[in-house]
Amino acid sequence: MFNIIKEDIQNVFEKDPAARSRLEVLTCYPGLHAIWLHRIAHYFWKNGFRWLPRFISHCNRFLTGIEIHPGATIGRRFFIDHGMGVVIGETTEIGEDCTLYQGIVLGGTTLEKKKRHPTLGNNVTIGSGAIVLGAIILGDGCKIGAGSVIIRDVPPGATAIGVPGRIVGAEPPDHKQDLAHNKLPDPVAEAIRYWAVQQSKLEERIALLEDMLKESDANKDEKRK
Repeated sequence: MFNIIKEDIQNVFEKDPAARSRLEVLTCYPGLHAIWLHRIAHYFWKNGFRWLPRFISHCNRFLTGIEIHPGATIGRRFFIDHGMGVVIGETTEIGEDCTLYQGIVLGGTTLEKKKRHPTLGNNVTIGSGAIVLGAIILGDGCKIGAGSVIIRDVPPGATAIGVPGRIVGAEPPDHKQDLAHNKLPDPVAEAIRYWAVQQSKLEERIALLEDMLKESDANKDEKRK
């Protein structure tokens, strides 16, 4: 237990450059408090209790602003940064070394009592405000851009952005996480730029044709004279 706590604290230092002391991490990181309370709730849930872990989860939400159903399975070195508004559903499965930012929803898409929430592989990063819905799989090392809505599987190492989410790039699944969210490709902007260039070329060709027509008309007028 103490080894896991030490690992969690070290994980904060590795994933948040703003962390400066152990006291600060222990007292000022709601994402860390949320995962610790979830582990207690999950222990009781696995052992057949229902009301008590739900109550612990409810207190967790009140204290941290993070709602994790006690039935969710979460791996080691999980980090929630600025976690206000994060929601993790009952049948969610999260691998190791995953990072979530604020406002993320890992939600379900059916009322049936079955697997209905996402499965995250190892080393997955999900940007602020993203929504991941249904019993889909986010492969190892994939990244989800901020504000995206993901409703289909994302292969290992891929980057998905947009509404609905589209695959826009790929890296090795074991690629180290980074915070360069501003460098994610934007396929919509790229498409707009492409058509803007094509329109400019078309306008140039039209202008050239108009000049040729004017020159042709001028030659005809000279011949008539």
